[in-house]
Amino acid sequence: MTRSRWGRRWPRSGGQIVHSKRLTPSARPTECKPVAGPAIEAPDRVALVDSLDLDPSAHLDDLSAFIQASPSPFHAAAEAAARLAEAGFTMVEESAPWPTADGRYFLRRGGALVAWSTDGAADCRNGFTIVGAHTDSPNLRLRPRPDHQSAGMAQLGVEIYGGALLNSWLDRDLGLSGRVSVVDSDGSVSTRLFRYDQPLLRVPQLAIHLDRSITIDGLRLDPQRHLQPVWSSSPQKISTFRVWLAEQLGVRSESLAGWDLMTHDLTPPARLGVDLSMFASARLDNLLSCHAGLTALLARNSDSPQVPVLCLFDHEEVGSQSSTGAASQLLPTILERIATASGLSRDEWFASLASSMCISADGAHATHPNFPERHEPDHLVFLDGGPVLKWNADARYGTDAPGAAHVVSLAQRLNIPLQTFVSRNDMPCGSTIGPVTAARLGVTTVDIGVAQLSMHSARELTGVLDPSRFAMLLNAFYSTPVQAN
Repeated sequence: MTRSRWGRRWPRSGGQIVHSKRLTPSARPTECKPVAGPAIEAPDRVALVDSLDLDPSAHLDDLSAFIQASPSPFHAAAEAAARLAEAGFTMVEESAPWPTADGRYFLRRGGALVAWSTDGAADCRNGFTIVGAHTDSPNLRLRPRPDHQSAGMAQLGVEIYGGALLNSWLDRDLGLSGRVSVVDSDGSVSTRLFRYDQPLLRVPQLAIHLDRSITIDGLRLDPQRHLQPVWSSSPQKISTFRVWLAEQLGVRSESLAGWDLMTHDLTPPARLGVDLSMFASARLDNLLSCHAGLTALLARNSDSPQVPVLCLFDHEEVGSQSSTGAASQLLPTILERIATASGLSRDEWFASLASSMCISADGAHATHPNFPERHEPDHLVFLDGGPVLKWNADARYGTDAPGAAHVVSLAQRLNIPLQTFVSRNDMPCGSTIGPVTAARLGVTTVDIGVAQLSMHSARELTGVLDPSRFAMLLNAFYSTPVQAN
């Protein structure tokens, strides 16, 4: 196991009520240990006063630990909460009176988290500097009645969550994680985090001998029939999934009221390449940005006049239309309660929004070496070429000229390179939490992120320098007065 810079061992589960299936040495998958290698040379830069200066290797180690501790959005929010609490942030109950004293706080709601600081020179009247990211990633999620049998094998029924690259989930050893709600004997309800890190599930691919057309027509998967994982070859000898899950939790099967469970790839993060210049991991989209924003907030300069806010939303991959998504009232309500608790009138609250800015932090597409024709030829993007500003004329991204200028000025002062992404005219553009946040709050918003390949795969690929560069850029955003408005 590795240690974080806060001295804890990783991975850890974090959160409130947690169940984790521990592995014996013989059953344990490969440990999440940073791959030893030569030190990564950091880029030269002109430092700001009290600016964050990260070692890329140490940052990657901590990113690996964060990803391993966060197999589901609920675990990601719990892990971020644990790190914030360890750094002195106080958890706020959403249904309780809002704190009026200056300080550092966070709030959790399911797989979402919002953290902010009103200590030091921060004043709501000067506006908010907001970094938004999302905790969810495309995967396979368990159905309410998952038990199924076919061809003498026991399977678990799943739904496809988000725009997953379906082929990437084939022939992988999969664990299970998420949350489970239990109705106790006295009628009380509790919700527990759950993770099972042994190889439990697998989606076997059809042998090429039975599908010769694959070499000509390519792989074709029916999402209803071809993505159901197997979990036993002896269905008559095993219990139902409900009974098995109750045993893991130590409760009666009748007490299980519902679950939000999903598969996760058990392969640990790793550096790769002859020069160890690349970093592969599950859920880089978008735990890399969550980790960068968290790192930036924890190292923020307390002399900054604006209130820093970190928003980690859930359900971005399916449109953000949920109580924990960016399209909800979660962020607007919290910002208004912060302003009200600080003594602002409603008019002053609206004025503070006019002085605010948001960075929508999410992964960007690097130019694929095998498919360069799928990219806009005058806007090529490279791994470790610097964080990527994302533009779209149809406002699928939130970036505009004034906002981009502020980010460019910060990058120039830090000597951090930037890249630009634009989609081809003949190819539809994806989106992020940026446009919906800009529309809900009316604040200047910039979409920016770290370049990666294999986006939405079960395992994605990025460089080794840009994750730390991105965290330093976000820290400068938190620590520098906004110039975009």
